[in-house]
Amino acid sequence: MMKFELLHKDPASKARAGKLTTAHGEIETPIFMPVGTVGSVKAVTQEQLREEINAQIILGNTYHLYLRPGLEILRQAGGLHGFNGWERPLLTDSGGYQVFSLANNRKIKEEGCVFQSHIDGSRHLFTPENVMDTQRVIGADIIMAFDECPPYPSEYKYAKQSMELTHRWLDRCIRRFKGTDPIYGYEQALFPIVQGSTYKDLRKISAEVIASKDCLGNAIGGLSVGEPEEDMYEMCELVCDILPTEKPRYLMGVGTPWNILENISLGVDMFDCVMPTRNGRNGMLFTWQGVINIKNKKWATDFTPIDANSPCIATSKYTKAYLRHLFAAGEILGMQLASIHNLAFYLELVKEARKRILEGTFAAWKEGMVKQLRQRL
Repeated sequence: MMKFELLHKDPASKARAGKLTTAHGEIETPIFMPVGTVGSVKAVTQEQLREEINAQIILGNTYHLYLRPGLEILRQAGGLHGFNGWERPLLTDSGGYQVFSLANNRKIKEEGCVFQSHIDGSRHLFTPENVMDTQRVIGADIIMAFDECPPYPSEYKYAKQSMELTHRWLDRCIRRFKGTDPIYGYEQALFPIVQGSTYKDLRKISAEVIASKDCLGNAIGGLSVGEPEEDMYEMCELVCDILPTEKPRYLMGVGTPWNILENISLGVDMFDCVMPTRNGRNGMLFTWQGVINIKNKKWATDFTPIDANSPCIATSKYTKAYLRHLFAAGEILGMQLASIHNLAFYLELVKEARKRILEGTFAAWKEGMVKQLRQRL
């Protein structure tokens, strides 16, 4: 059974260091989780994730895996662990966010959500019950409740109705989850999701409802959909102050390195985002000194490593000039190296944050680091 141990709290902030134990291994928190939407982190092998990036847990997505390769193939493979060869912990998003992003091709009703596949236009129905069944087949260690993620901005009335629907769906998710057994012989943990847009009263209600369900961990959704950073932090702090201290808190889809540090200081333990790989493929590198656009001409004759002090080979072995050349020449290797570098940096960042929390020096370190990370080089 999944277990979370809270090991230390930072004395000058709400930052926490913990340890999350799953059937596929331990996760040291705070942690960043690379996004492997369709069962692969784009342009990165599982070996690179393990050995260079040191990812402790990665994500898959229910919506995408349900459509491709499909549940029958996943079941025959022994779940996603067996299919993609990743032996460490896995988390699956329920598909609620993906369905939200298909705004023109879906219809939300009490039963669930009818949507059209982005692949072939075929129509499908996701319900709280069949999303639980689907995540049983995928076999992730941590699975998410099926929610509706409202857009930003949302009218108050819509955000309230959406939140209430998410809560009703959660009750159905919990009933189905408790009424079914794991398929592959190990326990899975269900995390509910706090919603409520950027309305303080709704976020408070939602956090209280989610906390009352006594699940093994809790997630905060709907906060990486275009709202100002200040609103994100305000909502996150409000919710973290309500969610139980002894359970992990997962902020979904966030974000930049400075977003991550700020939200760690508010009490968040787990993060995921496509930004390191998506931005990496477009030539944006996150470093300890700040943000680099490697396509800029200024790097053409910079023969220093991307980061000489990094344990990641892609970061310490190759120069900025070479990486810029790869992008200029349209070489796939450029996108791959940039993706590996960014992911390795994110994992180094949360590892250093954890070290600072355990030492009791996180708050002061974070203040200076946020300014540094935001710089454009």
